[in-house]
Amino acid sequence: MAANIVPDEPGQPPKLTQDTLANGAPKKIAADQVVNPFEVSGGVDEAGKALAIDFDKIVRDFGATPMSPEILQRFERVTGKTPHRLMRRGMVSSHRDLDKMLDRYEKGEPFYLYTGRGPSSDSMHVGHAMPFELTRFLQEAFDCPLVIMLTDDEKFMHSEKITIEDAKRYSLENSKDIIAMGFDPKKTFIFSDFEFVSGAFYENICMIAKHITINQIKGTFGFDDSTNIGKFHFPATQSATAYATSFPHIFGPDKLKTRNIPCLIPCAIDQDPYFRQCRDRAEKMKHKKPALLHMIFLPALQGPGSKMSASVNTSAIFLSDKPNEIKNKVNKYAFSGGQDTAEKQRELGGRTEVDVPYQYLTFFLEDDTELERIKQDYESGKMMTGEIKAICIKYLQEFVAKFQERRKQVSDEVRADFFARKPLLFQGKTAEEVMNELEERKKLEKAMKKAQISGDKTANAAA
Repeated sequence: MAANIVPDEPGQPPKLTQDTLANGAPKKIAADQVVNPFEVSGGVDEAGKALAIDFDKIVRDFGATPMSPEILQRFERVTGKTPHRLMRRGMVSSHRDLDKMLDRYEKGEPFYLYTGRGPSSDSMHVGHAMPFELTRFLQEAFDCPLVIMLTDDEKFMHSEKITIEDAKRYSLENSKDIIAMGFDPKKTFIFSDFEFVSGAFYENICMIAKHITINQIKGTFGFDDSTNIGKFHFPATQSATAYATSFPHIFGPDKLKTRNIPCLIPCAIDQDPYFRQCRDRAEKMKHKKPALLHMIFLPALQGPGSKMSASVNTSAIFLSDKPNEIKNKVNKYAFSGGQDTAEKQRELGGRTEVDVPYQYLTFFLEDDTELERIKQDYESGKMMTGEIKAICIKYLQEFVAKFQERRKQVSDEVRADFFARKPLLFQGKTAEEVMNELEERKKLEKAMKKAQISGDKTANAAA
């Protein structure tokens, strides 16, 4: 059954309508791509053709560090884990300070993961699932705590139609979807902004808000004088989750210690502007800067010039979709990079760089060898458009079916455990225990160094 959805409002992320798709693009009007937390479009060329999103340009514009073979090799060497397919295939396109998180992991110094979801429908779609699958992999690889933020307040402020009651209901349902991705309850804390904002968390929101000016928010997000003040203030809320002092129940009450615990944020690349604000102010607030991993978008069914939207049913495969719905959506709406006729397909082959079924396989098919075989067969003309769609449907149906089985096991009691305020584990210990051990180790090292210096001075005097 299709998810209950609320249409996009002007400026509500993501702004995806049929007008952004190739068949509805304005003719002979060129437009640059737009990628920010509130609008995603690859732009159109002078002929009105929708263009694919240029993620390399985004990385350059944002000033991020492209993922490289060297950082992936180091990740594998440090963690002992083969990088996730999303990392090794370039869907994790760039990062900020991943190398510093690997340094901490090698030294046994604690850090945590932080990601989130802006709930705008009863069910997440498979595009939403990808960052959570990556985050689950990272939680297992680093054996570290994870904080998941449900920004129901943001969704309320960005829509004229979503009520507070709607947003809270979406949070409830989406949290069960997130839990069904397979997170460890001993290492995971999920919270809703409407329910959680108070205490230490709210103190950090106010501290951050005090350091940000209206002009800075306008410059970063493109807001103007007609924008409601809730949107201006929300970046402080999203940033506060990146500071460990917001969670004394996880990391302990000693702010002098916990402010030295940074986080790593796996997120879609359009969320980066929020965390540039956060990183710019971290040191002034005597906190560690958060590190980031940027993911590219799973494209909408209609093509690589946009991303899936919970507000456009025909753009997305929902995690609540039945097998026949998945099959029908792919067959009817998935943009094909194949040729117009079977004869041309055999002669010229398909274009995998724009073919949506192939693009989906790069996200969902684990086997690198099989993916390469499909690519070669399709591009050479050996494989027909109907065949690659059938393969895509198979893997999407398998992914959604496995998810739905896990989702059935998420009871209200299971959900309550993930929302419980409790310490979380870093490599089998609480973060507070790890910080205390590190402090004792530093004291011992300092004492040993002092004793060595004293011994050297005594030996020199005797000589």
